[in-house]
Amino acid sequence: MRILKLALIAACALTVTGTTHAQTYPTKPVRLLVPFAPGGGADITGRAIAQKLAEGLGQQVVVDNRAGAASNIGTELAARSAPDGYTLLLIGPNHTTNVSLFAKLNYDPIKDFEPISLVTSAPYVLLVHPSLPVRNVKELIALARAKPGQLNYGSSGNGTAGHLAMELVKTQAKIDLQHVPYKGSQPLQTDLIGGQVVTGFGDALSSTPLVQAGRLRALAVSSAKRGHMLPDVPTMAEAALPGFDVTVWQGILAPAGTPREIVTRLHSEIISTLQKPEVQSRMAALGVETIGSSPQEFAAFIKRDIAKWAVVIKASGARID
Repeated sequence: MRILKLALIAACALTVTGTTHAQTYPTKPVRLLVPFAPGGGADITGRAIAQKLAEGLGQQVVVDNRAGAASNIGTELAARSAPDGYTLLLIGPNHTTNVSLFAKLNYDPIKDFEPISLVTSAPYVLLVHPSLPVRNVKELIALARAKPGQLNYGSSGNGTAGHLAMELVKTQAKIDLQHVPYKGSQPLQTDLIGGQVVTGFGDALSSTPLVQAGRLRALAVSSAKRGHMLPDVPTMAEAALPGFDVTVWQGILAPAGTPREIVTRLHSEIISTLQKPEVQSRMAALGVETIGSSPQEFAAFIKRDIAKWAVVIKASGARID
């Protein structure tokens, strides 16, 4: 009985402590780790959310860019940070692909984190050079089948989302295309416009003006529903490949062990931030849709994405040293 009483007292103490943390949190600035360089899409998203999240929390939210190793440097730093709600991590597709692309990671993408919310999503656009005699995805697939291994596609780098998205196309359509990796999206776009590569996935924001000017042709968007920047362009699923759904997404995690009450508070404030008209209009201007999900939904999303890309990466043979 004495042991039982002590256990109950300890449990009550932990509950009171957790509640107290939630009531007083935050008492100092919160750090949002962005494992990418300043100025990119992830950084812009992170800063837009951080600014309004700070208003809800009543404390400054400081964006800390820790780029390198395909997001692994910043992600490992977050995994090793104190689980007290003062370090958050903005993640994207690398979080679910790196586990299959790298021989070893110094963190576990699931066990070392507490999911808070999926925050944004944006489609890729399947582009072709105007000289290519195809007007839709079915015609591109037919041409690739007629010329196995003769058509090339570009990506912004080995193991990037654009590379893996095209590998998924190859797997589902049963076609053979030659991969040409570039060091970033800008040189890829330049060579796609110049015709050095004939197809590839681009982001909606930078691709839309080029499509409207006739410098590139858009065949489809990669998301499950059409994008607002190119509303007349069908989805890959509509065009030829049922079930195809690849997006540039962003989400927010906390280190594993962060008190549930703090995760709940952060989730509430993040959802409120995403619902603000100024945040939604800012994201829409970038071709991005605000999402918002429960921690449980985001956890399930991460697990599904890891499993999905593991199959594609194994089939493609893609690796990053």
